[in-house]
Amino acid sequence: MAFSAFSRDFTSAMFTSVENQFITKYLPQADGDAVRVYLYGLYLCQCADDFDAASCAKLLRLSEEKLLEIFEFWEECDLVQILSRKPLYVQYLPVNAAIGKPKPIRAEKYAEFNREFYKLLQKAQKMFRPYEMQRILEFLENNPMEQQAFLLVTEYCIKKDGERLSSAHILNKAKKLCSEHKFTYEQVEQEFAGFNAHEKELQQIFSLLGIYRKPREEDYAYLEKWTAAGVELRAVSACAASLKKGSLATLDQLIDELIAHDAHTVSEAKAYLARREEAVRLVYAAAKRLGVKVENPRAYAEEYAEKWLDRGYDEESVTLVSALAFKLRFGFPETDALLDTLYAQGTVDAESVRLYCAAQEKRLRLLQKIQAECGTLKKTRAALDMIETWRTWNFSDKMILEAARRSAGASAPLAYMNKLLSEWKRADVFSPESIPASAPRASAPVQAQTAAADERSAREHYYSVLRDRAVRRAETAQRAANADEAFRSADAAVRRGEIALAKAEVFSPEEAAKLKAALARDRERRSAALSALGLTEEDLMPQYSCRKCSDTGFLPDGRSCDCYRGN
Repeated sequence: MAFSAFSRDFTSAMFTSVENQFITKYLPQADGDAVRVYLYGLYLCQCADDFDAASCAKLLRLSEEKLLEIFEFWEECDLVQILSRKPLYVQYLPVNAAIGKPKPIRAEKYAEFNREFYKLLQKAQKMFRPYEMQRILEFLENNPMEQQAFLLVTEYCIKKDGERLSSAHILNKAKKLCSEHKFTYEQVEQEFAGFNAHEKELQQIFSLLGIYRKPREEDYAYLEKWTAAGVELRAVSACAASLKKGSLATLDQLIDELIAHDAHTVSEAKAYLARREEAVRLVYAAAKRLGVKVENPRAYAEEYAEKWLDRGYDEESVTLVSALAFKLRFGFPETDALLDTLYAQGTVDAESVRLYCAAQEKRLRLLQKIQAECGTLKKTRAALDMIETWRTWNFSDKMILEAARRSAGASAPLAYMNKLLSEWKRADVFSPESIPASAPRASAPVQAQTAAADERSAREHYYSVLRDRAVRRAETAQRAANADEAFRSADAAVRRGEIALAKAEVFSPEEAAKLKAALARDRERRSAALSALGLTEEDLMPQYSCRKCSDTGFLPDGRSCDCYRGN
C-alpha cells in the first residue's frame, strides 16, 4: 500500500477524465446502465479506498449479475479487461487502444431495425445476402449513427439508385456522414433536404435533355456547381431546352460558356443562346455555299461567325460573300479575310454587300473571257482588283479583251496586259481602232519585253508562299489553342478585361489599377494554358521569315528588301 493518499474531501474535488473517442464511438451504442457503470468504475480507479463489486452494484441499484454482464459488454468493446469474476476485479484499458476485435452481435438489439430495413428492401424489390447484412450490423455496432438515421440513409439510396442499389453504396454514404459528425436522424434529414428540394428541378432538366432515369447523387453535384457560380435554375433549363438531347456533362460545357460570357440570368442566357444559334446557322450557311463539310460548327462559330455577327453581317450578307468566295476557290480563312477587307471599306449592310458581290460577279465573267483569250490565268482577288483598276482607267471590256488577246503566249499574261493597257492609257488609246499597227504582241520576238514583268511575278509568288506559310502555322496554333477549355476561358477573360479597362480609363479612372491587375492575372493564366499545350503567345501570330519587310518584299520606306532568294 502507498505511504500517502488523497483525503476524501480532496478526492471529491478532483475530475474524472473521459476520452472523447468513448463519447463519440461507444457511448451512443450503450444503454444508460452500461454508461453509468463505466463512468462510475472509471471514477473508482482514482480512489484509494477499497470498494467491492457488491457495494458498487448496491449504489447503482443493480444486481451483481447485471454489473458483471455490463463489464462483459465493455470487455467485448476492448475497453476493460476482467481479471477476476469472483471477486470481481476489472482493469480499464485506454480507449484509443481498442482495436475492435470481432464481437458477437446481439440479435435482440437490432430486431426492430431489421424489420424496418427489410420493409425498405422489399419496397425496392431488392434483397441483400447474409454477409451484406452482417457488414451493416457491424457498422452500427462500431459507429455512433442512430439506427433510424441509417434507415433514412437507406431510403435515400433506394430513391436515388433504384435498381442500382447496393449495400456498399449505403455503407459508403453512411460512413461519409459519420466522418462529417452527422449521426442523428435530424442531422441526416437536414443533409438530404437539399437533394429532395432540387429533385423536381433535376427531373425537369432530365426531361428537357431526354434522360429517362431517376437523378443520382452525383447528378446533384452539377446543380450545386451551377448555382454556386450564380447561374439561375431557369437559365439552366433554357440551356437544356436549347440542347434538346444530351448528358449533364454536355449541359455543363454549355453552362461554362454562359459563365465565361457573364450570362447568369434567364434573360442573359436566352440572349446568349440565340446569338450562339445564329452563329451556328451562319457557319452552316457559309459552309453550304463554300462546299465545305463542317463537323464541329462551334469551332467555326467561335473563330469566324461570332466576329461576323459582331461586325453587323447577317446571314444574307455572309451567304452572298460565300457564294462569291466559292467561285474564287476560297475556304473559311480566305472568306474571313475577304469580309475583313469589306469591313475595312465600310461595306457591312446587306445592300452594299449585294452591290459589291454583283460588281465582283461582272469582273469574274470578264476574267473568264480573259482566260479564254490568253490561257493560263487563275481566279484570284488580285486579278479581280486589277480588272477594277483598268476600268478606273476608262478602258472598256473590248479594250481589256484586246489586251488579253495580245498577251497570249506571255509567261505572265496579267502583267503583260497591265503593261499594254498602261501604254495605251499614256498614248490616249481607248478603242481597238485606235491601237497602232506597230503595237506589240506577246510572241517570241517580244518575250524580252515581258522579262521584267515575269521577274516581278516570280518575286510576288515567292513572298506570297512565305506569307501563306506563316499564316497557316498561326491558324493551326490558334485552332489547337481554341480546342482547349482552359485557354478559351482565359482568352475570353482577357478580351473582357481589355474592354473593361478601356472603358474604365475613360469613364472611371479610379478602377483602372484594379482592372489592370486582373487583366495581368488573366494574361498569365492564358500564357500558362498555352504553355501546357506547348505553345506561346507568338505562335498565335504569323511569324514571318523576314522581320524587316514581314515577307512583303518592301521596307516601310518603299525600298525593295534584300531578303529575296529567288532564282
